[in-house]
Amino acid sequence: MAKIAVIGTGYVGAVSGACLADFGNYVICVDNDIDKISSYKKGIVPIFEPGLDDVIQRNIRSRRLSFTVNLNEALGESGIIFIAVGTPPKDDGSADLIYVEEAARQIGRIIDKYTVIVDKSTVPIGTGRKVSAWVKEELDKRKINVEFDVVSNPEFLREGTAVYDFTHPDRVVIGSESARARSVMKDVYRSLYLNETPFIETNLESAEMIKYASNAFLAVKISFINEIANLCEKTGADIRAVAKAVGKDGRIGSKFLHPGPGYGGSCFPKDTRAIAKIARDNGEKLSIIETAIEANETQKIRAAKRIGKILGSLKNKTVCILGLAFKQNTDDMRESPSITICKYLAGEGAKLRLYDPAAMEEGRWRLSEIKESIYFAADEYDAADGCDALVIATPWNQFRNIDLTKIKRLLSSPNFIDLRNIYKPEEVTQEGLNYFGIG
Repeated sequence: MAKIAVIGTGYVGAVSGACLADFGNYVICVDNDIDKISSYKKGIVPIFEPGLDDVIQRNIRSRRLSFTVNLNEALGESGIIFIAVGTPPKDDGSADLIYVEEAARQIGRIIDKYTVIVDKSTVPIGTGRKVSAWVKEELDKRKINVEFDVVSNPEFLREGTAVYDFTHPDRVVIGSESARARSVMKDVYRSLYLNETPFIETNLESAEMIKYASNAFLAVKISFINEIANLCEKTGADIRAVAKAVGKDGRIGSKFLHPGPGYGGSCFPKDTRAIAKIARDNGEKLSIIETAIEANETQKIRAAKRIGKILGSLKNKTVCILGLAFKQNTDDMRESPSITICKYLAGEGAKLRLYDPAAMEEGRWRLSEIKESIYFAADEYDAADGCDALVIATPWNQFRNIDLTKIKRLLSSPNFIDLRNIYKPEEVTQEGLNYFGIG
């Protein structure tokens, strides 16, 4: 079995390392965060991802998975090294490669045998070539000649279903011109290869572009259906029927045709801005993607303003917000529509009662600047108590079966604002609540 090192134990690194170990490989994950590594060693996962703790604990027990802060220990015996560090956005929208460069240079300072270096982080087109150059520079400083290949192997993980996505992927993308490296990667993913998972073999640049193009297309699809939903509100059309019929077209598909208050998270906002910046740097303009970015920000504000319009005025009103994370089954609030909505409502004089099954701690610091306007509730019913409106901002499963009779009794005004369209209007209105959906 392959011996693999994973540099970085954040979301991508932890999921990749644990699942690669579950495939039968020997994996050692390395990070310079001592507290994080200490937690992992105990089988305690410091990030919220359903099912990940079971995979990590199982593979620690089987001794296929280990964690360390010692880079030499991690890289010393590994013939395959995954770079899974963060690529945070710069002010201009481009991805910051400072952590990728440091990882590449550290690899060049340590390796002494043929090594396959795998870019798992989402990186701009051309990064694989830079990684190769950085590693070579460090080897030259050591005055040694060590063979290595760089592979682009982008991740396509959805927060909340990442373990399933890694073990049941739609495709595995391997970007490399080296037949030897491609063979090594097929061995790493042998379980998937034997299950006839589609493998896309291409060059470095194409693999890097595939990741950005995939996320950008999905972001465009979301912005598209949100704009159609807005038009439905003005024309009397029902977005539920429209989206269902459009999604039945085999050329389009039903996924990502669910209107809402806009997309958020760690991927779509960052990746759409990054590919737009890459295009501008190359003398091109991705007008569709740039318009989708603008439409998404507009949608967040539109959702917030709509709440104010429903209530007439927000001053001295109390609003219940159910859901802070950008989607269900995660505690990630990065660029979540809820942040825009909460800040707007508080700025207009409203008091907020908030509840999320997983993102309460995240919410406390991300919304700290408006903390005087916020009460963090114990559950959805505590959040609704005495409010002028209840707003569903994240479609958690537990919000899909709320006791509407109890909600009607708790609210001071019977306004039910469903920004995710998870309820049928008639089932809400029959309880005496005023239903407001999207589209």
